[in-house]
Amino acid sequence: MDASFTAEQDEIRRTLRELLHKRCGPEELRAALAAPTGHDPALWAALAEQLGLPGLALPQAYGGVGCPPTDLALAAEETGRALAPTPLLATSVLTAPLVLALGTDAQRARLLPRVTDGALTAALAVPAPALATALALTGPGGGDWSGGGRAGGVQARRAEGGWRLYGEAAQVLDGHSAGLLVVAAHTGGFVRSRTLLFLVAGDAAGVVRRRQTALDATRPQARVQLRDVEAEVLGHEDADVSGALARAGDFAAAFLACEAVGAAGRALERTVEYLGQREQFGRPIGSFQAVQHRLADVYVRIQAARSAACYAAWATGRGERVGGLALAQALEALRLAAAEGVQLHGGIGFTWEHEAHLYFKRAAGDELLFGPVHRLRAHAADEAGLFERTEVTV
Repeated sequence: MDASFTAEQDEIRRTLRELLHKRCGPEELRAALAAPTGHDPALWAALAEQLGLPGLALPQAYGGVGCPPTDLALAAEETGRALAPTPLLATSVLTAPLVLALGTDAQRARLLPRVTDGALTAALAVPAPALATALALTGPGGGDWSGGGRAGGVQARRAEGGWRLYGEAAQVLDGHSAGLLVVAAHTGGFVRSRTLLFLVAGDAAGVVRRRQTALDATRPQARVQLRDVEAEVLGHEDADVSGALARAGDFAAAFLACEAVGAAGRALERTVEYLGQREQFGRPIGSFQAVQHRLADVYVRIQAARSAACYAAWATGRGERVGGLALAQALEALRLAAAEGVQLHGGIGFTWEHEAHLYFKRAAGDELLFGPVHRLRAHAADEAGLFERTEVTV
């Protein structure tokens, strides 16, 4: 592995940071979070037109840039720094790879070019709270998490000319505004139960979507109800859905790890800036040794998490499944950086007017959606067989 960034990667990161610095300041962020969509459509359009970010990791045949997934994951460090209010995670990380991996040629040609140019946003809808399980981050990904033929989840049944879906999925990232829903639904009854993915138009008849109040407002969520909705199978009915979800989950974990590292780094920078300005006993409080030790501990944790996240971004394109471990380390680093930032800012750090709480909520919200940390590590240990008992014959 070459630990240095390529010239193209450096250019992507530099250009993205400059654009977000101009278009995603604290005021713009708060305005976007208060908007009905929960993100800034103008910023999303700019990212698509100037950087091609939604299609950065999609093939050129579908209008994408054709970069490896590593480049998109590394770019996430910049979006994490700014807590950028965009549907990038839901559209380009969770949904587009599934369409690319499982979709038919016609489905790809119909959907991916619109994703690339920013005209179409998408969301992955799975029953709550099964997102981490469906992506095989905290478990093997099999089982009946999509509904299991019992009440709850989303059920699919054959109908004349296609499929019909009914059920509910909560905690759907950007589900209230997405133009396309990729819905995981249980089909086949009790005897031949299985999970398939279905394409549903966001404005289809029978789709009821409501934005939910989320702990982390920078990750807007929705409750999606499907009331006898017409749907189209993504790809073919014999597709390896669990395998595709696991691969998408590992890439999503690497992306989220890079994003968390960026957020942690920015939270630390803001704290250091403040401690250099605030004075106590006639000197900046950042000059006190006890404070410096706490900042140094945070810095070391962030640098270790950055190394793990960069390795995961590199390894995910080579079949190594290390995204979950990198995500666990990055979430811990972000949680520490955000918590120290809130406390070291003093009274102002606990107010809604300051941005410190947004970073703390990002750490807590991501762990609720994609963790918790101890389960990420436990599943990685199970996958590696670390605690399997081996019989030794003497």
